[in-house]
Amino acid sequence: MPSGALPVVPTMRAITYDQYGTTDELHLSDLPVPKVGPSEVRIRVTRAGVNPVDWKAMSGGLDPMLSADFPVIPGWDVAGVIDAVGPDSPEFSPGDRVAAYARKQVLSAGTFAEYVTVRVDDVAAVPDEVTDDVAAALPLAGLTALRVLETLAVTKGDTLLVHAASGGVGFAAAQLAIAAGATVVGTASTANHDKLRDIGVTPVEYGDGLDERLREVAPKGFDAVADFVGGVLDVSLAALREGGRLASITDPAVEEHGGRWVWVRPDGARLADLLDEVAAGRLRVDVDRTFALEDVAQAFAASQSGDVRGKLVIEVAD
Repeated sequence: MPSGALPVVPTMRAITYDQYGTTDELHLSDLPVPKVGPSEVRIRVTRAGVNPVDWKAMSGGLDPMLSADFPVIPGWDVAGVIDAVGPDSPEFSPGDRVAAYARKQVLSAGTFAEYVTVRVDDVAAVPDEVTDDVAAALPLAGLTALRVLETLAVTKGDTLLVHAASGGVGFAAAQLAIAAGATVVGTASTANHDKLRDIGVTPVEYGDGLDERLREVAPKGFDAVADFVGGVLDVSLAALREGGRLASITDPAVEEHGGRWVWVRPDGARLADLLDEVAAGRLRVDVDRTFALEDVAQAFAASQSGDVRGKLVIEVAD
């Protein structure tokens, strides 16, 4: 390098938005590859999972609790390969296949990019039996499902109602609850009823008359209700037996009725356990379709439409 010349900073492709808004704000950018700090690893992203929270954050919906450092790279779910490790990060080495729920405390450097840095405690090794598509689809949905079930203290003998049981979080929660010995009833459109029956869930169609249909399948009421869709508080309260437990990931109003509003934490160790369950064939993760990095706007539109039969994944690299 000539004396006095500035070092060349490597760049990466990333999807960004410069202000809150709609998918019109998304564009493909060239940004510096992130530096690796202490207790961090840098992941070369192969796949990134899409979650409704990604486009809700883009619209400004999380601004009351999370600041934004524009330009923002969206995305909190990631699978890929360790590219570099920072100081005090002996748990992983370059070349390791990993996944993470990579949420940060500020909307900034997300996973819809060729590289992302993540706290080492939030990272999990991906077993050989698990594809990158599935590994990227699991973190937020799986960890949210696990945290809700733990909040509800679901155990053997419980009868659990899962709202939106065919969605990414609900589908994981239903399987984990059944594995714990609970009886699970799940709301879903009729198009997804066979999918729920396949994992041992009793499906109930949502919409008008839901209260009556739930009373038919659980005349004594439910021990616990897990709300993964919102807008069902009255139905949930009516369905609970006396002393029943209620949790929601979308409706903080449940706390006014003795329920819990749940917000999930990144947790590499628990994610590793979930990945092991997937590898062993005990936890199923359905991937609906994949999109190229430059097509994130299309992925968001698909997620917003609600017409999704599984998780959506961004393909960043092989």
